[in-house]
Amino acid sequence: MLILGLESSCDETGVALIDNEKGLLAHAVHTQIDMHRLYGGVVPELASRDHIRRVIPLIEQVLEEAGKKKEDLDAIAVTQGPGLAGALLVGVSVAHALAFALDIPVIGIHHMEGHLLANLLADPAPTFPFIALLVSGGHTQIMKVNCFGDYELLGDTLDDAVGEAFDKTAQLLGMCYPGGPAVSALAEKGTSGAIDLPRPMIHSPNLDMSFSGLKTAVLTAVKNAENPDDETFRANLARAFVDAVVDVLAAKVVKAMKQEKMKTLVVAGGVSANKQLRNRLVYEMRKRGMQVFFPPIKLCTDNGAMIATAGLERIKHMSDEDINRHFKNLKFGVKPRWRLKEAAADIVG
Repeated sequence: MLILGLESSCDETGVALIDNEKGLLAHAVHTQIDMHRLYGGVVPELASRDHIRRVIPLIEQVLEEAGKKKEDLDAIAVTQGPGLAGALLVGVSVAHALAFALDIPVIGIHHMEGHLLANLLADPAPTFPFIALLVSGGHTQIMKVNCFGDYELLGDTLDDAVGEAFDKTAQLLGMCYPGGPAVSALAEKGTSGAIDLPRPMIHSPNLDMSFSGLKTAVLTAVKNAENPDDETFRANLARAFVDAVVDVLAAKVVKAMKQEKMKTLVVAGGVSANKQLRNRLVYEMRKRGMQVFFPPIKLCTDNGAMIATAGLERIKHMSDEDINRHFKNLKFGVKPRWRLKEAAADIVG
């Protein structure tokens, strides 16, 4: 079975082809970072227009790279939500138009489920059940994953997501958007402990998190600095911020593993590429005789491969009758504020 995956929820246009026997055949991603950097963040209207320009050429590129034709496709998986409404609509409308022309089903995929299942493309790949840490620009969640489609939210951020906190900290340190890679690189030059920042909710009885206060603490440190442009100060502050984030995430994950009596951790989302976070979680899991899995670096950010993977998993769990009933129709829409729990129970064409 050959699945085409389309991702257009925010500022990356992703396209991929996955075969149920041969795995990932080809994938391509166009990032809009250079365009949005001029504005210090994603501009929804510009994002939507750029997806329109990119998606068809990327589909053609991926098909050519894999040596396949459109007529070889058995189904199309596309991000239906959550995300920017206009950006989502580009991918969903293209998916349905192509599927109608080819008389094949369309599978609407939850963006975070795609990130969650991207780890199935790793070698070795994790097996169910496991604890999942989803960390991206818009999400910071800890989930218990019993099996495909059975997701239980254990902890969530009460305000800023980790990726958002990285971007805001980067702005305070005079860096361009996106902030994650820049702050992480600067932190490598800093000294741990040189500046003290809070670890919000690290000792709370639950698994929820908060990062807006940490961002405010960074702002206060910048305002109180004698020379906020000093390179040593900036590096030490970046190090303090990264250490605080990693400490909180590591503490919450370890608590979740113990609470749910799990031995396997899966980390997903754009922030899963962060070097300091990876090193810390590997250390914490090995110390406790546990396993941790990360997606391949190239699949940490938004991409079509994770969407195609999720689509393939959904098809595996459905009968032909269900596929025809749910997906072979002309109605379609997007879900900008789709909850993962709803997506697991509600398969929509």
